[in-house]
Amino acid sequence: MELKINRLQHIGLPITDIEASQAFYEKLGFHRAMNATFDHEGAPGQVSMMQRGDITLELYQMPEPELSRVKQRRDGRIDHVAFDVDDIDATYALLKSEGFAIIEDQPVFLNFWARGCKFFNLLGPDGERLEFCQIL
Repeated sequence: MELKINRLQHIGLPITDIEASQAFYEKLGFHRAMNATFDHEGAPGQVSMMQRGDITLELYQMPEPELSRVKQRRDGRIDHVAFDVDDIDATYALLKSEGFAIIEDQPVFLNFWARGCKFFNLLGPDGERLEFCQIL
């Protein structure tokens, strides 16, 4: 039997303030598809599934003492999450106008794929790096 993987189902992001993270991702056009609590070693944690189209992000806030460990990290546990876009320049202009702190001064070209790609990054409220990328 061959392993069949359909698509990326979700990306799990450990966060430190669930309300702040929900508001941040809502500003990027995601909506709250599910909110729940879970038990972690006898203490409650919180999870919010944020969706936009076929993209699902799992934002989860661990209880203490794990929450303190998450707060101490310097960057996210995932290097980056990349979102595919159709028009990188328009996306850059829109997010810049919305006040997002974009890392690059302009979209960057890489000689990847057949004709290259252009991308830029911004940081989420917990230091997670979000890449916006257009394959040309």
